[in-house]
Amino acid sequence: MRVLVIEDESKLADYVRRGLSEAGYTVDVARDGIEGRYLALEGDYQLLVLDIMLPGIDGFGVLSALREKRNTPVLMLTARDRVEDRVQGLQAGADDYLVKPFAFSELLARVAALLRRGPAATEATAAHARMTVSDLEMDLISRKAWRAGQRLDLTAKEFALLALLARRKGQILSRTTIAEQVWDMNFDSDTNVVEVAVRRLRSKMDDPFKPKLLHNVRGMGYVLEDRTA
Repeated sequence: MRVLVIEDESKLADYVRRGLSEAGYTVDVARDGIEGRYLALEGDYQLLVLDIMLPGIDGFGVLSALREKRNTPVLMLTARDRVEDRVQGLQAGADDYLVKPFAFSELLARVAALLRRGPAATEATAAHARMTVSDLEMDLISRKAWRAGQRLDLTAKEFALLALLARRKGQILSRTTIAEQVWDMNFDSDTNVVEVAVRRLRSKMDDPFKPKLLHNVRGMGYVLEDRTA
């Protein structure tokens, strides 16, 4: 599940990105309204976290441009706590409104609530809510996965890794790509976090079942595919 955070306060943007990434979401950050508008319109995001006070174009401008083309859920952030300001944001097309400062647990709950509105909420959500690879099934809204009808007990990071591989099924993903997308980190050759995560995911998702779906490609990375099909 991909989330776009449009926030010009660096510390807050990094805080939100880190927290959402740890919860298993794939997160991109835009630091101003112009970049945010471009990514919101051109990217494939299931939710936006959008600040109102932005350089270039304010949050209302970004939201207005978005609503002309897409119904992606939007959670607006602002330091303004007047009722009139909240009403303005909702009338402009925001789906929810969170006043700064806020507890991250509340933001996470609101993000989950917006995404739980189901496939009818947005075209993007409808297109990506469920994925299948052979007998592997994933629900990106409830963040659950099954293999041969059996529920898989995955951590948030394991689910995020599996979702990335499933979205790119049949494509070889390098360790660098996986590290950047799942852990939001630059790859360090001395770090074996990807290998450890793949090994743990394989022990739950692949080892007890046939056919095997998660494959190593020597010198290149990993790929999720049914090679018996």
